[in-house]
Amino acid sequence: MARSINKRVLPGFGLSLGFTLIYLSLIVLIPLSAVFLKSSTMTPHDFWQAVTAPRVVASYKLTFGASFLAACINAVFGLLLAWGLTRYTFPGRKIVDALIDLPFALPTAVAGISLTAIYAKNGWIGSFLEPHDIKIAFRPTGVLVALIFIGLPFVVRTVQPILEDLEVEFEEAAASLGANRWQSFQRVVFPTLLPALLTGFALAFARAVGEYGSVIFIAGNIPMVSEITPLIIITKLEQFDYRGATAVAAVMLVISFVMLLVINALQAWNGRRFGRNVG
Repeated sequence: MARSINKRVLPGFGLSLGFTLIYLSLIVLIPLSAVFLKSSTMTPHDFWQAVTAPRVVASYKLTFGASFLAACINAVFGLLLAWGLTRYTFPGRKIVDALIDLPFALPTAVAGISLTAIYAKNGWIGSFLEPHDIKIAFRPTGVLVALIFIGLPFVVRTVQPILEDLEVEFEEAAASLGANRWQSFQRVVFPTLLPALLTGFALAFARAVGEYGSVIFIAGNIPMVSEITPLIIITKLEQFDYRGATAVAAVMLVISFVMLLVINALQAWNGRRFGRNVG
């Protein structure tokens, strides 16, 4: 009797898949499911009251508003920074390129303390702004500064590889046809960079929505003014309001899932545009 031939391309795929699913369930799926299970013990009225309280709504506005504005700023200046690092050679270029990753490696609490020390009224920058009645620390503006700091690397590192792979010959061809530098960028370079730029924007936005450590120090945490949603969750936990905390967390979790779908869609679009398999 002839032996049956194993048609599986990857040996041990079943065992590897089983281990992956178990590990993913223990680390991700079960803890996240506990958030929905705990919040499901509330009545619809109590759940709605918990997630739409004025203080919570104010934190939504600050968290998502500042995150969106920070992502927009990072999209502009991240593109400029990636362009400079890719297209120009200057002294200290490698140092600047390495500093881009600093928010990834720096503990968020250290980043928050550093930004507070710089932008407080007696700080290096804040002392110059205080006489002009410009206040950054302990204001919503401080939240914006912290979110810009932690989100910038996502845009730069997403756009930079596309710029490096972009052939200069396309710009030269556009110039030979009479296009100036702005027209070449607008009609040749920017359409190519747009999928990656949108992906970097979405990553920076999603990262800013869940940021906590670098924000609480510089925000001042004033209710209805500079209080972010993650701090609302921590405050409810400290008050033993576990159901209220999980209700707000469930709202944030749903929004995070939506952002994840958007990011995956943008990455798939980027891959199809450049003929890459991202599936």
